[in-house]
Amino acid sequence: MPFPPGGGTDLVARLLSQKLTERFGQQVIVDNRGGANAIIGTDLAAKAAPDGHTVLIVPAGHAITPSVMRTLPYDTLKDFAAIGLIGNGAYVLVVNPAVPAKTVSEFVALAKARPGQLNYAYTGYGNATHLSGELFKVLTGIDMVGIVYKGGGPALTDVIGGQVPAFFSGVASGSAQIRAGKLRALGVTTTRRTAALPDVPTIAEAGVPGYEVNGWYGLLAPKATPITVIQRFNAELAALLSLPEIKERLLAAGIDASGSSPAEFHDRIARDITRWSAVVKKARIAVE
Repeated sequence: MPFPPGGGTDLVARLLSQKLTERFGQQVIVDNRGGANAIIGTDLAAKAAPDGHTVLIVPAGHAITPSVMRTLPYDTLKDFAAIGLIGNGAYVLVVNPAVPAKTVSEFVALAKARPGQLNYAYTGYGNATHLSGELFKVLTGIDMVGIVYKGGGPALTDVIGGQVPAFFSGVASGSAQIRAGKLRALGVTTTRRTAALPDVPTIAEAGVPGYEVNGWYGLLAPKATPITVIQRFNAELAALLSLPEIKERLLAAGIDASGSSPAEFHDRIARDITRWSAVVKKARIAVE
């Protein structure tokens, strides 16, 4: 798990690990290795023994990192064997309740009135939470400063505490805090509303035409992992995603359970790498 505890990816990992422990008959441990925009944990997984005992859970940002980093200690496609997609999800623009903006339009107006004074949290340079904010800036013409965090958990803590006003949170990690009134949701990043937050409009319908960021979660293994192991993991994952309990818990977190074959997931990552490369160039995001 290439992020600290508490974020959306961690939530999904822990939900699956409980059920995989039951199905495999041995403990499946979530090993949080956050840092360096998920590169530390991802690299550990890439170089792990390809024996089926180490797998990597990744969010959509896995396909963005190659576009914003000049060098990586691994090849995003070639150094991993795809296991399968877990599901598709949205991000949601949340603010601390003290922020004087109750809609996306009011937030844009506030940012324009305070150029360079409003900050937003993101969980790694160039990942989906960062690109969500940068695309928002491009389409609205606002000047907002990004503050990097090691993961969604620490970012949410600081937004709730008032240290930073806004965050494009994964619905998986932010929905409970929204329902508890500790965060105010302004809009979701997908083109359709999410069942987890049915009363929250999309950012596009709330006044930013053309805005769209889709998230997903999936499982990978080191590249030389035997195909029999990949197929077993894929079958177990498909079985889990068909369970009503898992579907409901993922949906409550804003994730539509949606499995895939290993080949389909590999192709999804490849397409997103190409797509996000174009977005990075359009948003003029500096490559590090």
